[in-house]
Amino acid sequence: MKQLFQQEPIVLDVPDAEVIYFPLFFEKKEADSYFNALKKDIPWQQDNIKIFGKTHPQPRLTALFGNEGKSYSYSNINMQPQPWSLLLNTIKHKVESICETTFTTVLLNYYRDGKDSNGWHADNEKELGKNPLIASVSFGAARNFQLKHNSEKLKKNIVLEHGSLLLMKGKTQHYWKHQIPKTSKPTAERINLTFRFIL
Repeated sequence: MKQLFQQEPIVLDVPDAEVIYFPLFFEKKEADSYFNALKKDIPWQQDNIKIFGKTHPQPRLTALFGNEGKSYSYSNINMQPQPWSLLLNTIKHKVESICETTFTTVLLNYYRDGKDSNGWHADNEKELGKNPLIASVSFGAARNFQLKHNSEKLKKNIVLEHGSLLLMKGKTQHYWKHQIPKTSKPTAERINLTFRFIL
């Protein structure tokens, strides 16, 4: 089934990776509605993370939804999923129509301003499998998304826009790390959903 996009997807020219960006995956009116509903209805939480032996509040709010029994662990945080909501299922089904896969879990991140961030990491936890497909949906303020190769002096920057979809698949998590850096510029709120399949 052929799907028409508001703007054709962009395949990033990066070695050792498969990264595809859909700038306008959701129409603005739809994206606005999803952002407002997610901000209001999701039970956001702020977990503590341990960095170099010191404990700090995580610099963003998070939530986990998914199939029963599909917990997710990262940075010494173990999250238990809440049942899929109607809204999250609606978003999930549209993303799945492009990916031709079924996701078990979505990790939500709420960036309240430019001080909130997500440091360098790879989505390479064992429960995600060998070559995980990560589908990242963004609503709200545009933020820089940076990629850094593990062994080569290669970096890539993408501006993740309101209503966009970013796919990372194949060997991407083996060779690249990614982050949402802090910014000193006045920045509005952003909500990000990363869909994944947990074994």
